[in-house]
Amino acid sequence: MEYHPVVEKIKNILVAGDCWFEMFEHEPVRTSEEAAKIRTGYNLHQGAKAIIIRVKNSESDKRFVMLVFPADLKFDDSKVKTATNTKNIRFASEQEVSSITGGVEVGGVPPFGNLFDLEVITDNKLFENEKIIFNAGDRGFSIAMKSADFKKLVKPKLAEIV
Repeated sequence: MEYHPVVEKIKNILVAGDCWFEMFEHEPVRTSEEAAKIRTGYNLHQGAKAIIIRVKNSESDKRFVMLVFPADLKFDDSKVKTATNTKNIRFASEQEVSSITGGVEVGGVPPFGNLFDLEVITDNKLFENEKIIFNAGDRGFSIAMKSADFKKLVKPKLAEIV
């Protein structure tokens, strides 16, 4: 099956970093809940939800940021505003996500914001899991890895955002 090139980039990063990981090919899913139902051996809390948002203080001071947190939780607007030191936040549109990620579909965005030159802000609750799992650039392809390796490879800013 043909996957988005980001899938191969992530696999290469994991191999180069000598990281443990497992790969799962599955029916395309859009939501974390759908994914959790088909990822045998993993639960929704282990899902690393990656959301791209736009943060803004003014027309000249705005940027996109990636939030990563356990898939069974929701981010808190006020905590995100504090973590990003901004006044306004909104979800990136599907067109913006596609543009930022080189065509990755919403629902397939991996938590590797560094691949897209995005600041990554991760809630510490994600690291309650020894292993995390996520769509790796395609809605039909997931990768599980150790959360400690994710922290080492992505180097996210840690903040309370849920």
